[in-house]
Amino acid sequence: MDKQEYQHCIAACWQCITACQHCTLASTKEHDIAIKAKCIALNIECAIICTSTAQLLAINSFYAKELIKICAEICSNCAEECFKHHEEYCQSCAKACERCAIACHAILA
Repeated sequence: MDKQEYQHCIAACWQCITACQHCTLASTKEHDIAIKAKCIALNIECAIICTSTAQLLAINSFYAKELIKICAEICSNCAEECFKHHEEYCQSCAKACERCAIACHAILA
């Protein structure tokens, strides 16, 4: 694949990064932060893998397929966790993560 074929996935990754960062920051302001510990940890991991994936897809990395597979898995796990929380920012994050996982799977198909 070339860089053009990765554009949708790259865009989904950047949207996911933004949503995860927002969710992390908002979660740290919650009264009982312990309830959000897993959510915060997954948001951080998801933002990191999405950043790496977007950057390496932009240069048409030799390891694109492997990265995309890992990115999809982490995004799916993050979405699942965020969907458990009812705050708007968690729901928004979950949807962004889900869209990113779908974009990753589309490339793998």
